[in-house]
Amino acid sequence: MINDIFVDVKERMAKALDHYRQEVSTVRTGRASSNILDLIKVDYYGTMTALNNMANVSVPEAQLIVVQPFDPTSLESIERAILNSDLGLTPNNDGNVIRLNIPSLTEERRKEFVKIVHKMIEDGRVAIRNIRRDVNDHLKKMEKDGDLSEDNLKRALDNVQETTDEFIKELNALQEMKEKELMI
Repeated sequence: MINDIFVDVKERMAKALDHYRQEVSTVRTGRASSNILDLIKVDYYGTMTALNNMANVSVPEAQLIVVQPFDPTSLESIERAILNSDLGLTPNNDGNVIRLNIPSLTEERRKEFVKIVHKMIEDGRVAIRNIRRDVNDHLKKMEKDGDLSEDNLKRALDNVQETTDEFIKELNALQEMKEKELMI
């Protein structure tokens, strides 16, 4: 029963880590990356559709992203969605594909992005700590109901804390890596 709880904790924390890893990967660095377009939704015949589900996104050069829609009639919708996103990119539509030139980041813009990454990572830490709190409350309730001995409770709480520390350490490493990427 306790093992099921630990498996659940690790799964929930891993999902939270994956979510924030994905979110941080969308933060623009000075290099072109197709990941920065992952969160863009396009109004496609009245349905909000993920850009990467309706177009081929490639990075032919370090400073260029090319978006080639599967349906050429959706070109304008994609262009509008990119313009309306807060990425600060200006699409160049040639009638067949959209080219996005990735300008070099200014020092000021880099610092803004570092702050955004800090906030994302802090949100991730909070999410992981909330999972820990929920599980700890559940374990304490089990002990109170007599389903768990005091010694087993102590061991379980220590185990949950170790798992929490592991995932927070991974988030911190992710933050460091992204900051290095941004400040290059």
